[in-house]
Amino acid sequence: MTADLSLDTGEAARISQRLRIGAAAALTGVSERTLRYYEEIGLLVPAAYSQGGCREYGDEQISRVRRIRELQELMGLNLDEIKALLAREDRAEDLRREWHANDDPTVRRTIVAEAIRSTAQLRDRLSAKLARLESFLGELDERRRHLEEVQAGLESTDS
Repeated sequence: MTADLSLDTGEAARISQRLRIGAAAALTGVSERTLRYYEEIGLLVPAAYSQGGCREYGDEQISRVRRIRELQELMGLNLDEIKALLAREDRAEDLRREWHANDDPTVRRTIVAEAIRSTAQLRDRLSAKLARLESFLGELDERRRHLEEVQAGLESTDS
């Protein structure tokens, strides 16, 4: 279900020189205020600040904003849920680096065990959310069926 968050060649070239907040906002389809808010709540850290104190964003930050939007729009997650999910993804990346940096089987077992626990916890949370969504869909289906029955009854009285 993950969308392609990669950048095209033109985008990558623009971002390699870092974008100011207005350009980053335009590229990601969010407002400058949203980028500042994401920073305020710990979802996003600018790549750097200019000498004048302006936020600058690189390809990593642009991809992260796109991921946040994907999680909001496609998966219906709120910002707290997204923050937790991104923290898990960040930790998974740390674990990958640890794995590749260490050949000790004991350390690697610990890394794998943590990754398994984290994945299972995330799956449980998303499964619970999916169950709530499926229940809501069932309610909507039931409401639609009832309304279709009302409509059919109205049409039969028109004849």
